Amino acid sequence: MGVLFHDLRSAVRQLTRNPGFAGRCGRSRAIDCLTRNRRQPMLPFALALTASTYLLSAIVGFAARRPDYSHFKNTISELGEAGAASARLVSFGVFLPVGLTLLLVAVLARPVEADAALLALCIAVGYVVAAIFPCDPGSPVSGSPRQAVHNLGGGVEYIGGALALWRLSKTHGLLFQVAALIVGAAAVALSIPSLPGIRGLVQRVAEAALFAGLTLSQWQAAD
Repeated sequence: MGVLFHDLRSAVRQLTRNPGFAGRCGRSRAIDCLTRNRRQPMLPFALALTASTYLLSAIVGFAARRPDYSHFKNTISELGEAGAASARLVSFGVFLPVGLTLLLVAVLARPVEADAALLALCIAVGYVVAAIFPCDPGSPVSGSPRQAVHNLGGGVEYIGGALALWRLSKTHGLLFQVAALIVGAAAVALSIPSLPGIRGLVQRVAEAALFAGLTLSQWQAAD
């Protein structure tokens, strides 16, 4: 360990003596400059992409098992609603693994980009809460205490996710600002009881914006 530390210290000393390096960063800020230029590993991106792909596949698969289910009318939560035949499988085989995976993404992304970590955390909260507190049949705006907690988790995901996307737009560009507006608008729309027929579509657009924003931010951070 002592030899490794000595070699690292020597390498840093040689870098700071380089005129080009010193000119860009200043010798007193050499370590900070090295840290800022460190790239994030690909693991958070891979995890985000895996979670997104798995969730999409699971939604399509479980929806196909319910002839009365519509991707336009029904929310994703209704696949695991209380009393459904596949409720436990959806909750603990889909929602919970996705939520825990995104929680890991939040932990890994935090040292490099706090706003991306916030986005991952908000989505993770939504899915973990959905797993533990499945919605009432039809996922109404108001219902049982369990439905209230379920809705609270969704609020954290969409309102918090919109805020995180907006913050990310400052460094990642206009696309993230558009995604933030989409998610924010969807959060408002989904809170309206008289929104029949397109609740599922509205939610899926919001979910696509959230997961695409998270995955893209992690790709850019690792690039």
